[in-house]
Amino acid sequence: MTKMILIDGNSIANRAFYALPLLNNDHGIYTNAVYGFTTMLLRLLEEEQPTHMLVAFDAGKETFRHQEYKEYKGKRQKTPNELAEQFPLIRRLLDAFSIPHYELANYEADDIIGTLAKEADQQGVPTRIVTGDKDLLQLITDHVHVMLTRKGISEVEYYDLDKLRDKYALQPGQIIDLKGLMGDSSDNIPGVPGVGEKTALKLLHQFGSIEKIYDHLDEVSGNKLREKLTLHKEQALLSKELATIHKEAPLEIKLDDLAYDGFDKQQVIPLFKELQFQSLMERLGEDEAKAESDQLELSVTPITSTKDQLWEEALVSPSALVVELVGERYHQAPVKGFSVCNANGLFFIDTETAFQTEAFRAWLADDRQEKWVYGAKRTRVALMWHDVNLNGIRFDAFLASYLLNPTESNHSLAEIAHKYAHLSIQSDEQVYGKGAKRKDPDQETLIQHLAAKAKAVYDSCHALREELAKHHLLSLFEDLELPLSHILGDMELHGIKVDPNRLQKMGEDLKARIEALTREIYELAGGVEFNINSPKQLGEILFDKLGLPVIKKTKTGYSTSADVLEKLAPQHEIVSKILDYRQLVKLQTTYIEGLLKEINKHTGKVHTTFQQTITATGRLSSTEPNLQNIPIRLEEGRKIRQAFVPSSDDQVILAADYSQIELRILAHLSEDKGLVEAFRQGEDIHTKTAMDVFHVDRDEVTSLMRRQAKAVNFGIIYGISDYGLSQNLNITRKEAKDFIERYFESFPGVKAYMDNIIKKAREDGYVTTLLQRRRYLPEINSRNFNLRSFAERTAMNTPIQGTAADIIKKAMIEIAERLKEEQLSSKLLLQVHDELIFEVPQDELETMMKLVPQVMESTITLAVPLKVDVAYGPTWYDAK
Repeated sequence: MTKMILIDGNSIANRAFYALPLLNNDHGIYTNAVYGFTTMLLRLLEEEQPTHMLVAFDAGKETFRHQEYKEYKGKRQKTPNELAEQFPLIRRLLDAFSIPHYELANYEADDIIGTLAKEADQQGVPTRIVTGDKDLLQLITDHVHVMLTRKGISEVEYYDLDKLRDKYALQPGQIIDLKGLMGDSSDNIPGVPGVGEKTALKLLHQFGSIEKIYDHLDEVSGNKLREKLTLHKEQALLSKELATIHKEAPLEIKLDDLAYDGFDKQQVIPLFKELQFQSLMERLGEDEAKAESDQLELSVTPITSTKDQLWEEALVSPSALVVELVGERYHQAPVKGFSVCNANGLFFIDTETAFQTEAFRAWLADDRQEKWVYGAKRTRVALMWHDVNLNGIRFDAFLASYLLNPTESNHSLAEIAHKYAHLSIQSDEQVYGKGAKRKDPDQETLIQHLAAKAKAVYDSCHALREELAKHHLLSLFEDLELPLSHILGDMELHGIKVDPNRLQKMGEDLKARIEALTREIYELAGGVEFNINSPKQLGEILFDKLGLPVIKKTKTGYSTSADVLEKLAPQHEIVSKILDYRQLVKLQTTYIEGLLKEINKHTGKVHTTFQQTITATGRLSSTEPNLQNIPIRLEEGRKIRQAFVPSSDDQVILAADYSQIELRILAHLSEDKGLVEAFRQGEDIHTKTAMDVFHVDRDEVTSLMRRQAKAVNFGIIYGISDYGLSQNLNITRKEAKDFIERYFESFPGVKAYMDNIIKKAREDGYVTTLLQRRRYLPEINSRNFNLRSFAERTAMNTPIQGTAADIIKKAMIEIAERLKEEQLSSKLLLQVHDELIFEVPQDELETMMKLVPQVMESTITLAVPLKVDVAYGPTWYDAK
């Protein structure tokens, strides 16, 4: 059966470029757009199995549309050189795949696709158009469908006539009317100013087309809207014309020229090798790719005796070191073996020999002996649980990979190896199996696997270091993240003492409260007993029996989610009781019972795992247990902190908390005079904001005004919308919009900063913190409003939140250095958001009360002072 694929080459290349971090081969040639384009191409060939194919490209900057409107695409950013140089490679790739590609002077790729799609439709040929551009939805017919890329290029949304009707309630031809009304900023199509997608769709659902809207203009509701339409009629009609894909382009090709019989792997493999697409070579299953993989049948030298002469060759600097651990949780995990890779070769040491060899233990502990690892904290902590010290770690491939692309979820050693060392190694899952199928491999397989991992670390580190330097991340890696990993490891190993008796007593109290609440809920439900935890049964009580208004439905019935219940709370007493019940049950199960399970029976402490490579902003998190999210809004939640106590009776818990650090960073970045001056004068920033926004004197600021100002202050950091603020403050969107506008009038520097950071993100494709931490934003130039809006909010927030994370990390390192210098025995226990928690002996308390805020407040110089609040007490709860 005939099937044709038409690919919008420029669109897919652009989306691939911004979806992936900058990659390059050994010759410095950028390849990320080519790589992304190729992965999509292979998926299409496998899943669609086309008989005809074409990739259409734009021929140049000028098209016939510029003759109609000189400003067409006039505001589009210049294509980055890093992308422009990849288009010839993409064309070479298509030639290697024997896939036709075509461009036509004075026309765009859309017009080539539109002309061929029309011909295919007339002949009844099933056709799939692959693009990231919604404009091409206008080409949908019974035979022509559109595959619209989402999440960069990792997913596609399939559109046929039914999907278009379901999503927009439009016919394909109305897409050009939609564009004519709302315009398109990316193509500089003006549209009707002030008419967005929602209004445009409403008009088209009522009238059908732009022409019919103007034929019935007097029927359009809203004086302002009629005025806009009247004023911009010519612009609307021109915009529709500009958005119309030309289906009669003078092509020199026909459908028969696009026949596709597949590709010859021998033509593709050489280019893949040149571009160093190792994983794609394996995907093709080509013998040459297998040959590359076979090279990892490595020559490994086992060291089997404590007196072996080979120790001298193995224990040199620098060396890559792999410590193989069993299980996900590395605290007290058994060690399966060691592997070392250096200039002298590859060495394997079994666990018993390693632990019994003093020379090896001394080498591990020697800070002068340089080691490269994958997962510095994990490796170091695991060995310390076995009373083996590990020092001298100078490089961590895991941390480096994370810094280079913090939004990437896969930083496995196998992925790093093929990306940076062009090696194919097996993952741990492939060697050990997964879940119930997990089992230990035989000794030879284990030796080969550990050797491959050590070689992967050794070979990757040079390339990773070069990438860090190229992207100005080397200092962040060497001066912040790597030393921090050692500090976090010490914190994990030391742990924090938790009093089980207090937790059990709290659990009993909570259980009694939950039982009492349950009885009250049953009584308010008319004496009906039901499963409060069942959304179905709860929905029947709230909406069928009590007749509360239905706010949202799900596929299975009524929604009883938290946001729904919060809206219903003012209407019936039972709702607030249910919200309290849910919070108390969560406290009981997640935090009381959960914490009791996590107390180590040997140490009496909780040893959380700090996650250094999870968040895209650089913030730390913790797991097993999560000590970052102990809920403190309810007093019952706050009281859980009473169970966190010092290791001994002669110690106290000290808490040091950065005050309003993100707002202070905003003041520094924005250089807003009012904001900077307020912090320099030590004013209460929320009161100051209330005074400016409400135009009142200080003594006229009410608690409500301050609360609203506080919501605006913190909302601005996260790019809050009028809708979001209206939900937070339970006010109308108009009131929220007025708040935000008055805020920006009062602090114009903040508005300028937000606008400028978005503009710069669009140009660069990423944003940075003050310490040069980088976050890529592939959707910042997306035509999808939701994706683009999220990227814009992220661009505004990441430099602020990321800088706050960097500052507290830097403070942790400097405090650790001071504790060592002054030979203090105080310990850093936890980092929770903007707060550091210490365990302090009584005789060091006075010193620590001065030292900690002094270091934290001076760790970085901003345009405004940093302020730290310090308190102490017998428990974490009391240190507030």
